[in-house]
Amino acid sequence: MSRKMHDWFSRQMESTRLHLARPDALIQLAVMGLITGLLAGAVIVCFRYLIEAAQNFALRGNGPDAFESLTPWMRFVFPLAGAIALAVMFRWFAKGLYVLGVARVLERMAYHQGHLTLRGFVLQFFGVAIALISGHSVGREGAHIFLGACTGSLLGQKLELPNNAVRTLVGCGTAAGIAASFNTPLAGVIFSLEVIMMDYQLASFIPVILSAVTATVVSNAFLGNAAVFSVPIMELGSLKEIPLVVILGLLSGTLAAGFIIMVKKIAGKGKVWPIEWQMMAAGISIALLGMWLPEVMGIGYDTINIALIGGYSAGLLLLMAAAKLVATSICSALNVPGGMIGPSFFIGATL
Repeated sequence: MSRKMHDWFSRQMESTRLHLARPDALIQLAVMGLITGLLAGAVIVCFRYLIEAAQNFALRGNGPDAFESLTPWMRFVFPLAGAIALAVMFRWFAKGLYVLGVARVLERMAYHQGHLTLRGFVLQFFGVAIALISGHSVGREGAHIFLGACTGSLLGQKLELPNNAVRTLVGCGTAAGIAASFNTPLAGVIFSLEVIMMDYQLASFIPVILSAVTATVVSNAFLGNAAVFSVPIMELGSLKEIPLVVILGLLSGTLAAGFIIMVKKIAGKGKVWPIEWQMMAAGISIALLGMWLPEVMGIGYDTINIALIGGYSAGLLLLMAAAKLVATSICSALNVPGGMIGPSFFIGATL
């Protein structure tokens, strides 16, 4: 680039930065939201491809999450090997950065104007990939949210945009992550505005919705738009079934409260351990549970689809719900990278 071209570009960027700091920068923010959606969608597609290709190879072509196809001995080795890899990565590369996912995004938005780091991006990308490939009981959706938010934040920081623009791009990336995960742009927009940004101004809404739609288009182009769950046609047989629905709601709420309490208690005991010992404890726990009940390994979407068509007995479903609750509590409390949305679906569906 010639000197004159470089100077012209620098002047244009400085003018854009100054304009983005003003409340009337809707068009510029909309363009940045569009770019964030493209980048976040591409990151999530690469992330999904990495996990699914590695799982398909490791699980002998039986598809993602098909840990039931492994021998009991291999189901013990997989989580243990993953725990060792995670322990090494977080011990030597994390530099004290152990809390990632949605909690990290909220903390950086509240206290650091949405500035996320490349280190966190790399830890989340490869950490969650290792955890899922090795069968730990975590989800990928929390990682999608963090990776999308981090993509927007890093883009804003790279262009030296003002803090208000960086915060908007974090919201754009968050919406893009959810939209690309579930093929639901509107849900991504609502979550981003309600939970992450806590802002419903027009200057925030339009860039966020553009980002969510763009990421959905990118995801559909590469991953397809097939639904994650094959839900059969459901209808209420009679009003006598309503009490069952009420009972299920009460049981689900009780189980959710128990899950939160269990996570807090395990985290309280485990926080005094070095991060490598936390990873190893989680890996050994999942290895032992996986040898006994392989359905609890990984996210468990394949198990949910079988449960939806009545493929399990009531006793086995209850057993899987309890085991998944324990496995997810351990992984979440001991800082194994990954989300809880997928495992929560599993627990609710089997219940």
